[in-house]
Amino acid sequence: MEFTKFFSIAFRDLVRNRRRTSLTALAVALGLVVVMAMSSLISGMMGNMVDENIRISTGHLQIQNENYEDNKSSLQYKHLLQDSEAWASQTEALPEVQSAAPILMMGGLLSTPQESTGISIVGIDPGDAFHDPIKDGITIGEWLKSGDRGRILIGRILADQMEITVGRRVSLAISNSDGEPQEEIFTVAGLFDTGFPGIDQNRVILPLEQAQTFSGVSDRVSSIILMLHDREDTASLAAKMTVPGTQVQTWEDLNSIILESMEIGYVFYYIFYAIIFLIVAVLIANTLLMSVFARTREIGILAALGMKRRQILSIFLLEGFFQALFGIALGWALGMGAVYYLTNVGFSMPEETLAMAEGFAMGTTIYGGYALGEFAILSLVQLAIVSLASLYPAWFAARLEPMDALRVL
Repeated sequence: MEFTKFFSIAFRDLVRNRRRTSLTALAVALGLVVVMAMSSLISGMMGNMVDENIRISTGHLQIQNENYEDNKSSLQYKHLLQDSEAWASQTEALPEVQSAAPILMMGGLLSTPQESTGISIVGIDPGDAFHDPIKDGITIGEWLKSGDRGRILIGRILADQMEITVGRRVSLAISNSDGEPQEEIFTVAGLFDTGFPGIDQNRVILPLEQAQTFSGVSDRVSSIILMLHDREDTASLAAKMTVPGTQVQTWEDLNSIILESMEIGYVFYYIFYAIIFLIVAVLIANTLLMSVFARTREIGILAALGMKRRQILSIFLLEGFFQALFGIALGWALGMGAVYYLTNVGFSMPEETLAMAEGFAMGTTIYGGYALGEFAILSLVQLAIVSLASLYPAWFAARLEPMDALRVL
């Protein structure tokens, strides 16, 4: 019964001061909308980047020579994997594996008579299903064939920057397996647009056999890329496939830069969330304190009628709690609208900006995601912070002396 009485008094005051209650609830709601939108954006952007990087670059697993280092793209025999065809056949026969694609990675220089630029050269088997996203992205020209000689594919952005068109003859220069400079002339067979500027602006593709001949590595490759039917099988399959002389890298290892950036980024985002919540909490505390000043005489009457200090404290705590609850409910209604927009429409970013993320699959349209678990946690945190912020105004009201409060006009 006591709680019902306190609830009635607190609720009556909120209804009586509709304008103040509405504005306070709106402030809480807007704070929650901002953090929900940020959380959705970060969750969607990072999650999509990892998924797309797996789909178009790293796969779920890669088998490499134990001495190979991804960041060096070495062509020395001691760093490359032998028997690539045997590895690809054996791994593709495993029930967990969807596809196995051998690739040869190398750094090089693309030149025309007008200019030169550093690029990443990738030798692939055009028939491997793993490369279908690039095949589907051919905008001009045609896809490569396994037996092609002297033909390459170039990313659309790179081609635009260097004014290269299909049929143009260009020069590729590398340092081969012996450390000697090697240069050949190739014809551009087609331009591809994956939708990821960080890839399209610095990648050149040629058939695997041509790449092996050009670099002098014989039948060796940099990696065997494996796509699995279920990403959850990654760890168990990696453990089974490790043999002497090789290393098996999981998608977590291959995308470590993205995952580490996410961890660091979340620290800053949580600091931002805390600032938003503290601003809302100060606003709530200020509003309740103004309410106390406006109702000083009423508080004095309640105290004079026998209401104890802890009961007065409870009334104002309940007011703060209800204002936070109303605001959070409104925030969810508005916030889910914002999240829906970010998830389904997203927003565009300039190609020039995204091209700076070299080698990463970040599209020109950034989408959000439905991080409902995180939304719920953020809502509970906001509710707790706002409720705590109500303590001081409630304590102030409870400490008023009845006689002093009754003298207030």
